[in-house]
Amino acid sequence: MSTGIVLFGHGARDPRWADTIEALAARVAELAPGTPVQAAFLEFMTPDLATAVDALVARGVDAIVVAPVFLAAGGHVLRDLPDRLAAIATRHPGLSVRVEPALGSLPTVLDAMARHCLETLRTPQPTPADAALRGAPGPQKEMDAT
Repeated sequence: MSTGIVLFGHGARDPRWADTIEALAARVAELAPGTPVQAAFLEFMTPDLATAVDALVARGVDAIVVAPVFLAAGGHVLRDLPDRLAAIATRHPGLSVRVEPALGSLPTVLDAMARHCLETLRTPQPTPADAALRGAPGPQKEMDAT
């Protein structure tokens, strides 16, 4: 049995939004070489969930773990994701699918976010030059809150 991972995120109109999920996919691949991993998006971006699953199945995967890359489980995780998976099940009837909780709700992720927030207290206050560096969201850049 070959198991793949789908990192399922919302998507956005700004293509830079995908940087973080792509970095996560690269990190998963780095930590587990040979494990098929695919990003998928609910809207605005490609691939969508069905296309990502099709790609994994084409690579010989017969089981997938869907990791919702959401801070919490709202309507997209509780309604939209199951609806899409039901449609996928009709196309791939032998595919085993397991859906994990929204990543942001996991204790280890909450702990990492809390530690990061506390770490910011040890850094100097931002300067106007720091604000100019805020650009694309991603693992090494800040996102402008406005």
